[in-house]
Amino acid sequence: MRALPDQGLDRRLRPFRRAWRRPSEAVVIAAALAAGGGAAWIAATSGSEANPTAAAVLACLVGWTFIGCGVVARRQRPSNPLGWVMIYIGFTWFATYLADASSPVVFTVGTAVEDLYLVGFVYVILTFPSGRLDRRIDRWFFGAALFLSTVVEVVWLVFADSQHVFCDNCPRNELEISRHDELARALLNSQRILGVALSIATLVLLVRRWRRASSAHRRAVAPVLWAGSGMFAALAFSVANDTLGTPLGDAPAWTRSVAFAAVPVALVAVLVQRRLARGAVAALVVELGERPQRLDLRDAIARALGDPSLEVAYWLPEGARYVDDQGVELELPNEGGGRAVTRVERGGEPVAALVHDAALRENTELVDSVCAAAALALENERLQAELRARLAELRASRARIVEATDEERRRIERDLHDGTQQRLVSIALSLGLADARLDADPAGARPAVRKAKDEIALALTELRELSQGIRPGVLVERGLPGALQELASRAPVPVDIETNLEGRLPDAVEATAYFVASEALANVAKHSRATVCALAATVDGGVLTLEIADDGVGGASAGAGTGLRGLSDRVEALGGRLSVTSPAGRGTVVRGEIPLD
Repeated sequence: MRALPDQGLDRRLRPFRRAWRRPSEAVVIAAALAAGGGAAWIAATSGSEANPTAAAVLACLVGWTFIGCGVVARRQRPSNPLGWVMIYIGFTWFATYLADASSPVVFTVGTAVEDLYLVGFVYVILTFPSGRLDRRIDRWFFGAALFLSTVVEVVWLVFADSQHVFCDNCPRNELEISRHDELARALLNSQRILGVALSIATLVLLVRRWRRASSAHRRAVAPVLWAGSGMFAALAFSVANDTLGTPLGDAPAWTRSVAFAAVPVALVAVLVQRRLARGAVAALVVELGERPQRLDLRDAIARALGDPSLEVAYWLPEGARYVDDQGVELELPNEGGGRAVTRVERGGEPVAALVHDAALRENTELVDSVCAAAALALENERLQAELRARLAELRASRARIVEATDEERRRIERDLHDGTQQRLVSIALSLGLADARLDADPAGARPAVRKAKDEIALALTELRELSQGIRPGVLVERGLPGALQELASRAPVPVDIETNLEGRLPDAVEATAYFVASEALANVAKHSRATVCALAATVDGGVLTLEIADDGVGGASAGAGTGLRGLSDRVEALGGRLSVTSPAGRGTVVRGEIPLD
């Protein structure tokens, strides 16, 4: 299972975090009980409510549910700000009841802050479940809600006389600086119209996001999104009714309160849904135990995570790459898009990676539990994927060897046809001409004989050069140590050689090692911009290890060109392995391991 680098530190700090969290939660809960009791008392005794008991119950239900959800969310995800935001919503909801108080100061404060809970509500709906305002449009909508609920609210209160703008028997507005009832009403109506427009625009935005969302994202946000959409619709309806002078009475306001009460219920539903989703881990464990041979592991994990788009990539240490279950190389997506990557480890070693919907980032407990449950099965499947990858690579390697062999055969044919064959034809013509002149004009036959001798010498040179490409003469004459010395002496970069070779090695091993060294040194000269190079050839435990290292610019790859890839095929054909390590700016190391048997 994945282990974070600071896991040990996290364990040591956990008792201190718990000790800090307990009193802070106790303070929040105590404050919530006091605030809820005060709001319920004001709602029951102010006389502004048609049904005081129902209003008191609603006040406590909504506020306490938000605060309770916030405490739980903060405990589960301390790094996610939504816990604090939900606690804030609960307390600012209680603060709206201050507007029903008889004290002028309390009444003014309650009126000034009566829309602040909507700011938190907008934040929760736009950012759930991540708690981050990632999109520019979200930041615009949140900024607009904040502006309407604070700046515009305070500005119109500055000009409002409570007896003429609010109600006939309202307490005095302590924020009134210069009475201007018409301006206050105009600002208030403008605030309400803009609020209606903002609510409708947000509702449209949520519907569009729902239509575009993946199934995993829909499942994660459905209760909160639909409850929030209902609240925005009810809010627009209620504010429009207030703007028109409440022709429908208090029904729209009660509808808004009930719709708002559904939001914390939806948040609780999401928390319960996450808890129940972990039951899928138990089902996965049972499924892995009962049907290991017939189980489609990807489908089983996808069902446990609730993400049909899940992809599983298996880690191959050789080549440091990921492949799918058929052994085909996979490129993991970059973080930050609609896909996320969770890497699975077992015993501290990478095993696989789950490529899943980004919405599952907010349910890491479920993802980590699924990874822990499936780690062994993923390790077994990784071995199968590695075997398939090796088989696929072997097939591709054989195909490349056949193709290279055919190409080499065609090259030899062309060289023989265009060079040596034509020269032998010329020799035959020269000898025929000399034979025709030999009896009649012996002196005249000598130039043709000399020409034939020169052509024979050139033909021998061409045949020798041709055979160099098949098996170099220096390798035949001096063995691998001498051939490596010859390569080093011709290299444009100083080469330090270290060998422990004694006696001759099998011909195929010597030829393969020679060509690996030749190609690697050629690449050093062409591409590396190196100042020094080291070449080591050692035999240990029945394996010849050949290593060529330089201090150049790096960035080479075994699959980037046909040269090293062809050498890799030759090495693997002998049961060996060729690797290239070439970090940018830190030189290149080509290492070949070839068994002698």
